[in-house]
Amino acid sequence: MAKVIIFGVLDTAELAHYYLENDSDHEVVAFSVNREYITEESFRGLPLVAFEDVENIFSPAEYSFFAPMTGRNMNRNREAIYDQVKAKGYQFISYISSHATILDRKVIGDNCFILEDNTIQPFTTVGNNVVMWSGNHIGHHGQIKDHVFFTSHVVMSGHCVIESYSFFGVNSTIRDYMTIAQGTLVGMASAITKDTEEWGIYIGNPAKKVPGKKSFEAY
Repeated sequence: MAKVIIFGVLDTAELAHYYLENDSDHEVVAFSVNREYITEESFRGLPLVAFEDVENIFSPAEYSFFAPMTGRNMNRNREAIYDQVKAKGYQFISYISSHATILDRKVIGDNCFILEDNTIQPFTTVGNNVVMWSGNHIGHHGQIKDHVFFTSHVVMSGHCVIESYSFFGVNSTIRDYMTIAQGTLVGMASAITKDTEEWGIYIGNPAKKVPGKKSFEAY
């Protein structure tokens, strides 16, 4: 059992606290955000500590971190906090719902937030700092790199490679043997039938690239 500090005080942090308290062996001991965002001394009945000082209060040798943030700025905001926490010497936990279907949990990296009703089939690996909201199907023999966000009811077929910083909208679909390039944004209900280009936005069925706009400009 790890004693855990959660980064954030918005919805995702509150949900992480609920899941960890009700569906894990971990103990949440505090929350942390950057000092400029602190307006109260506590959140959810636990201490709220300035991130700049957190290692002076909760030693990295004794406590772990969890930073399950949103996909804003194509997951790069979450990556920045992930890197800053690592630089302070902390280890990360991952949360994997007891109601997710994953036969080998060792294939999941750190700081992952995998909610209920996700199915991750055999021979697929999941990198670090990945979020999978409820109800996704992740096919076999695939590879999901770091800093990726799946919303809900996404279908990733077999033998796909998902490069870092990608984001998948609700009900999107990826055909088998696809390579999703770094920073790809797939819109809601869109179907990817061809490999994508870096930082592209894809919408429709079959999905087409939105011309003249980069994903980090949109989300």
